[in-house]
Amino acid sequence: MNLEKIPATIVTGFLGSGKTTLLANMIKQASGKRLAVIINEFGELDIDADLLRSCPLDCVDGENGQQPSATIPDDGIYELANGCICCTVEEEFLPVMKQLVERRDDIDHILIETSGLALPKPLVQAFNWPEIKQHCTVDSVITVVDGTAIADGRIVHRTDQVEKQRASDDSFNPESSPKPLHEPSLQELFEDQLSSADLIIISKTDLIDSEQLDSIKRQVNNYVKPQVKMLAVSNGEISSELIMGLKFASENSIEAVHTHHDHHHDQGEGHHHAHDDYNSVSIKLGEVDTDKLIEIIGRLIAAHTIFRVKGFLALPGKPMRQVLQAVGQRIDQYFDRPWRSEEPRQSKIVMIGKDLSEGELRVALQAAVV
Repeated sequence: MNLEKIPATIVTGFLGSGKTTLLANMIKQASGKRLAVIINEFGELDIDADLLRSCPLDCVDGENGQQPSATIPDDGIYELANGCICCTVEEEFLPVMKQLVERRDDIDHILIETSGLALPKPLVQAFNWPEIKQHCTVDSVITVVDGTAIADGRIVHRTDQVEKQRASDDSFNPESSPKPLHEPSLQELFEDQLSSADLIIISKTDLIDSEQLDSIKRQVNNYVKPQVKMLAVSNGEISSELIMGLKFASENSIEAVHTHHDHHHDQGEGHHHAHDDYNSVSIKLGEVDTDKLIEIIGRLIAAHTIFRVKGFLALPGKPMRQVLQAVGQRIDQYFDRPWRSEEPRQSKIVMIGKDLSEGELRVALQAAVV
């Protein structure tokens, strides 16, 4: 029986900052630890969870040396190839945590990836609920900062289009609300994510120089607690010893963190959360011409408010599945594993943005189908 509280690491940061890559790296370095992984991200296809399940964990199944595939029950609890547990959750955090608490003897550590526009403070506060506090504690809150975006003078890619869309949004009409509505800016969300952090990860530092990195650290220092450390990371590669087992017990001090979100509550303002402004489109296609698909996606990103594209591609004559990821104008693809005999060879794409039309996007992407 596990008599100690299970430590939980919360990873937060904007879309495309590198959260999933960091978590995947942490799973690879599990070193025998039994992990529970909670994914909270847009997209019906659960691309992030599938990426985590496909991590090369060097485990084998029986004598044939094949990595066992994950079982996917209806309750949203996944068994990873190395025996870890993976959950997908949007607004059902407490029920999922209750299920994990019931399995606490099977868990050494919990990893939680928040959605790109989530505020970490309410999630940390949830660890003070009696059902959770008795058995779990927040080991640390890690905020991942996109080094390339900050170096370019932005918080996320294509910030200008986000602000333009917001300015023209008729849904924020004070006459329709008994209270004046406050819409949190991306800058406020960014500052709130930083102010709740116990550790800052500056990602993609292989794409910036030392002068830019120093500038990023100075900017971030304006919004973090004095004791917070910053680590520069390339490709999510960092020793798990630096980011797990920190024992901050963040739930005990989270009330002292005052965010923009708290301020507008205190002022009695009605407001909405930024993730309400965004939608995701999930599209399934057959086998595709990857070069043509990337060209089409590039045009769609330029023409629409699309912040993130994630997916898996089936290519004619290729035995390997190709992973596609795009943030801003940067589009990356790589082969992650062979197609399994029991799974259909089809392409799955999730686009995350604002005011996206599934029909329009589907027609455009269909032109890449072979």
